[in-house]
Amino acid sequence: LLLGCELTASTKSYTFQVDEEDDSDHILALSVVCLADGAKDECNVVEVIGRNHENQEIAVPVANLKLSCQPLLSLDNFKLQPPVTFRLAAGSGPVHLSGWHRIMHREDASFEEDDDDLSEEDEEELPPIMPAKK
Repeated sequence: LLLGCELTASTKSYTFQVDEEDDSDHILALSVVCLADGAKDECNVVEVIGRNHENQEIAVPVANLKLSCQPLLSLDNFKLQPPVTFRLAAGSGPVHLSGWHRIMHREDASFEEDDDDLSEEDEEELPPIMPAKK
């Protein structure tokens, strides 16, 4: 599923969340953050707000865009775990964010586990490391 949202002076944040009762694993990947038509030549800082391993809210800046020097940033499918909020922490935008949302149903995850079950026959034997001769 594709994701797209726009942050502006009047709409400074966008929250992506999933149903808490949903038993699936959700991955949100951010691909591109770019300035849209009408952006001023000012710093536009986009933050991602999520939760850390201790379930505390944290905000991390992921992009600082300026029309004259960096109007676009590729984030190479930066993966996030919903719920996550994107916030325009500085600037007036508009800033467009795009990416994708993938839903992994628990029963679909079994194919990933098969990769770890390589038998020893499949693994190449490496010779032991010998000390260098002087």
